Amino acid sequence: MRVLIDYRSALRSRSGVGEYVHQLVTALVSQFSPNAPQGPLDVTLFSSSWKDRLHVAPELDGVHAVDRRIPVSVLNFAWHRLGWPPAETLIRTPIDVTHSLHPLLLPARAAARVITIHDLNFLAHPERTRAEIRRDYPALVREHAHRADAIIVPSHFTAIEVERQLGVHAERITVCSPGAPDWDPRRPAPGAGYVLFLGTLEPRKNVGTLLAAYERLLSAPVDRQQRVPDLVLAGQDTLESQA
Repeated sequence: MRVLIDYRSALRSRSGVGEYVHQLVTALVSQFSPNAPQGPLDVTLFSSSWKDRLHVAPELDGVHAVDRRIPVSVLNFAWHRLGWPPAETLIRTPIDVTHSLHPLLLPARAAARVITIHDLNFLAHPERTRAEIRRDYPALVREHAHRADAIIVPSHFTAIEVERQLGVHAERITVCSPGAPDWDPRRPAPGAGYVLFLGTLEPRKNVGTLLAAYERLLSAPVDRQQRVPDLVLAGQDTLESQA
């Protein structure tokens, strides 16, 4: 089976979706070796950018890479609004499946089209989005979800939201929860430990609620306060967080 995966979100420093797609491809490479009982899987990574080039990491040895010098905004407009050009034209070879790691389709002439919907926050809070996400996602997500051959979501909550808000039948939605990291998250830290938030610092991550809850812990009686671990925020800030 020949699978084309949109790898553009992992092109620069990988945030949530970028790390998700990178780990997804890494798992596919390890699970579908040439002698795997599931059969061979031919994975191609697709990227396009005017200035950033795709460099395949060593752990992705064996995958194909197609890197086109097309501005992201130009290709997104053509794909989202026009459904053109088909993936087969860009990579110049037949494929069986396209996988978009966001809610809008990666168009194809004949291949099955899979999308991943991580959440529908852009519908509830469009003011927290920008660029193509603000322009295209709310307007097109319902249509694209109904045209997709399969929809992947990371949680049962998102599955329920996709079914309720987009009118997609539950049998077309597959829950695929992110796997555990390579490092052991259960290993206790030295001393009192800490509470770690890891993610981009922007309003949709609801960091404000986390800070309010931590403030309540700090205002607890002295005997409890002594056991409150440090709060560590780790992640890149965004334009929204600076506003």
